[in-house]
Amino acid sequence: MSTLASEPEAAIWQRTLDPEAGNLSPEAARAFLRLAFTDEDHRAMEELAVKAQAGSLTSEESRLLDGYRHVAWLLGLLKSKARLSLQRAGGSA
Repeated sequence: MSTLASEPEAAIWQRTLDPEAGNLSPEAARAFLRLAFTDEDHRAMEELAVKAQAGSLTSEESRLLDGYRHVAWLLGLLKSKARLSLQRAGGSA
């Protein structure tokens, strides 16, 4: 199973999003903070995690779990930037 993103891809995203910049408008920051997985996605991730711990993931399920991890990582970068942007703008996260 791969990690969240390939090392080169992760570095590109990190540079592109620059989460430490905190330069989003308050409206954009709040919009990013509202992004979230659906309840259905949460259930799917839980099921995949249980199967992964048991060592019974199919290759398709493994790819799906990697996809969820990748999206979660990207959301984390976006939300980090959003919270910092709101802090710098004097708003609440």
